[in-house]
Amino acid sequence: MTVAVVLLTTALVIVVALLAGATAGKLARMDGATYPAALTRAAATFATVITLATAVTTALAALFT
Repeated sequence: MTVAVVLLTTALVIVVALLAGATAGKLARMDGATYPAALTRAAATFATVITLATAVTTALAALFT
């Protein structure tokens, strides 16, 4: 059961990160950015969401141990 929860949570975080990255890239293109600049913004947003999820997980693990 625990493995299933971890896998589902990981999948959810990745989906949210992909959606945030795609949204950032789309907003960058609508703002007039070039394709490489929009891709850079999308990648940075994706990495930020993954990093934030890692930080939250670490903080919660520290609280409950």
